Amino acid sequence: MPIVHLIEGPVGAGKSTYARALAARSGGVHIALDAWFATLFSPDRPAADVLPWYVARKERVLALIWTHSQAVLATGVEVILELGLIQRQPRMDFCRAVQAQGFELVMHELEAPRELRRARVQQRNEQQGPTFSMVVPPEIFELASDLWEPTDEVERGEYAVERVSTGPEAVSPG
Repeated sequence: MPIVHLIEGPVGAGKSTYARALAARSGGVHIALDAWFATLFSPDRPAADVLPWYVARKERVLALIWTHSQAVLATGVEVILELGLIQRQPRMDFCRAVQAQGFELVMHELEAPRELRRARVQQRNEQQGPTFSMVVPPEIFELASDLWEPTDEVERGEYAVERVSTGPEAVSPG
């Protein structure tokens, strides 16, 4: 049975880069919430009150991505999901639902120092390279960073969690 890889971590931790590399190594399909969200909703993004607008749409996109992922998994191909589940309870709910449907799950939890992540996000905003989906303003970076909840003992006891440092001390995977 194909594996569901869930790539999570705070904003700027390197999730997209990591997920792309994992997809290339495994032959899996990388599915990123930000790319879907930007395509579907960015043209309608309000100038103010972005957070409530975002939250109202995120659940619909997550449901659509999971439906699509199940179709991919049915073909025997792994999925590499980058879903922005930065808070523990929604992440655990998603992971439990995946496991309840009989899929093997591995969560890859990326971590890097906040200053490095801030610099990465600023650079991504300016260069708009291959991992760019949408501009992340400094206030959204700070808010999302403050909201990030790393895995705890309960989470690590329920499913496989591979912790990955993408900071300056990180070693490139062989």
